[in-house]
This record gives sequence, structure tokens and C-alpha cells, in this order.
Amino acid sequence: MTKLKIGVLREEKNPPDKRVPLTPLICSELISKYPHIEIYIQPSKNRCYSDDEYSAFGLNLREDLSECDVLMGVKEVPVEKLIPQKKYFFFSHTIKKQAHNQKLMHALIEKKIQMIDYETLTDKNHNRIIGFGRFAGIVGAYNGILGYGKKYDLFSLKPANLCRDKAEMEEELRRVKLPNIKIALTGGGRVANGAIETLSALRIRKITPEEFLMAEYRVPVYCQLNPRDYVERPDDHNFDLNDFFQHPERFVSKFTPFTTKTDIYVSAHYWDPRAPKMFTHEDIQNPNFRISVVADITCDMDGSVPTTLRASTIAHPFYGYNLKTGTEDVAFSKETITIMAVDNLPCELPRDASDDFGKDLMERVLPFLFLEDPDRIIERASICKDGQLNMSFKYLEDYAY
Repeated sequence: MTKLKIGVLREEKNPPDKRVPLTPLICSELISKYPHIEIYIQPSKNRCYSDDEYSAFGLNLREDLSECDVLMGVKEVPVEKLIPQKKYFFFSHTIKKQAHNQKLMHALIEKKIQMIDYETLTDKNHNRIIGFGRFAGIVGAYNGILGYGKKYDLFSLKPANLCRDKAEMEEELRRVKLPNIKIALTGGGRVANGAIETLSALRIRKITPEEFLMAEYRVPVYCQLNPRDYVERPDDHNFDLNDFFQHPERFVSKFTPFTTKTDIYVSAHYWDPRAPKMFTHEDIQNPNFRISVVADITCDMDGSVPTTLRASTIAHPFYGYNLKTGTEDVAFSKETITIMAVDNLPCELPRDASDDFGKDLMERVLPFLFLEDPDRIIERASICKDGQLNMSFKYLEDYAY
């Protein structure tokens, strides 16, 4: 079998991302399992795994990756660094016609690159098979707890990005003693499941949405809300999941009762711009509005959570939403809702997030680069190839050419 050369790219987008698509251990396992694979690592001073850690596993460091067949990164590759006629894996952020990446899209076409975007890798049922969503949820919920502790001066947690790994972060959580607060979580996918991991580490009791609204508790509790719990059709107050997915504009929010019972709101659901917002600015003016901390993991600007005015950063994860004016204010004031809206949460635990991501790549994607691919996973995920958009991405024509 012909040798397949894979190159792991240095992240060159600014600010640099510390995550890697393949960790040293996963690279070693791939080579052991598939002897015809060669892996080369472009040196980097910024990634969460050092060059020495890759070298310790016998991996070759190489600045020039032009001889590699497949090139793998995390964030967008600078246009001038793209090597023509190669297979690339990274998050291109082009499939929604993002204006800031149109030059990148043009370059992918002009250089006849096969662009395999992690976001477009799906199974035969069109479900995503890889992503960093789990760690967005894990860190996002942790930040929500951290913010609540700071707001009420109850406890102090080490920021997740200063923890070595998830184990140290969970060790921090073991020191937390929460009062009998209520936490509402929206979502049912990888992101929400990651948030639940953090809440479970705190041993917070899970209750039903009905119990959440009707009963009071002496211990902290949380409920998980799925679409049928927070939207309905206005005409008959019923819910149909397929109808909601296809026509979210036909629904209205019924989340308002939860705003009077919730202390921390963790937003971890996918939001379609046609869908209703979770609550309104008018709801916030209600004297019974209780939410004091919002961990908006989805971080959609002008999205489902109207208190999210902008994305925050790992260095400065919190800001305040002034209850009276609806404008940004001091993060932990009594007159504000504390907002956490970091848009790159997995970067706070880059080693764990990279390990999780790399395992999925190794098991669910990379074998189809050289083995039979009955579900056409690689083909369907390729935005473009040989200077042409693939059929599923023809809608990008006015953006790509």
C-alpha cells in the first residue's frame, strides 16, 4: 500500500489556538495501527502539546510539509500558507458565507484544494460525528458556577484555562458548596451533555421541568429543557419536533415561567435564527425575573439569549447586562445580570479537548482516507475539490467564485 503522509499544521491564526487535531499519543497509535501512515509535525511554540512531547513518541518534526498528502489543523489556515492540490482538514468557517473568510474560500478554489471541514463531517443520517462541543459545555457550565461564586462572594475557583486539565478543574469543583439555587439548562446534544458532566461533578440533583417550576428545595438542583419544554405553537399550544426543526418561525417561547425560578441559566442549545428568543427585554423588566448569571455557551449575537451583547474572552469572560438600561455594565453588580459568553471555550482545556477530538478523528474519520468509505463521509464533507464546489455546497457559488 502506498504511503500516506499526514502533516499536523502549526496554528497561525492570531491569537493562536493551543488545540491540536492529533495529540502525540494518538499519532503514535495511528502509526502503530496503520504502518503505511507517516505523520509529520510542524514545530510550534504555542500548542498545548510541546514539540518535545511529539518527539518523545518518535514523531518527526518538519517545518516544510509540502510533501504531505493530507494537512490537518484546527482553525483557518492563512491564505498565503495554503499548499495547492492538497487535502486539508480544519474549521474553515465558510459554509455560512462568512464575509471575513471569503478570501480563504477563493483561495481554496483557486489552489484546487480538497477542503474537508470538520463541521461538515456527518454520518449517513447527516448527524455531525466530530467536534469540540462536549468541552464547550464542560467549560461553559464551570464558568457559570465560577461567575455565581464571584457575584455573591461565596467561593473562588481557579479559571479553567489555568487548570492543567479537566481533572484539576473537577478538583476545584469539589471545594464548592452551593446554596439551594436552581439552574436551568437548555439543549440536548454534545454541548448540553458536556455541561451536565460539570453539574454532575458538583453532585447537583437533576429534577424535571415541572418540579423545577412547582417545588422548592433545600439543595441546589437543575433541570434540562428540550424544545418541547421551551417553545410551543401559539394557536394550539402543541409541539411537534419535526415541525419545529423545519418551521421554527411558527413557534413562540414558553420559557418565561422559568425566568422567575432560575438563578443560573446555561444556554447550550442549537438556535435557528428563525426561532423565537428564549425571553424578551420586557421579561427582564418583570420584578420577579430571577436569573442573575447567564452562561451563554451558544454565544449567538442577537440570538436566542437577548442579554448576550457581545462575545467575551478567556482572559475576561464576564460582563454585566444592566437590568434597567439593557446596556453593558459592571460584571458583578447587583444591578446587572452577569454574562459569560466566551466563544472559544474548548481552548480553556486544550489538552483534554484535543485528546477527545483526536480520538474521534482516529476512530470515525481518518480510516476512510485509505479504506473503503461506504457512507461517503469524506466525499460528503468536502466543500470543494479540484477547483470546483461539491454538489452539496453549490449554494456557495456567489461566495466562492
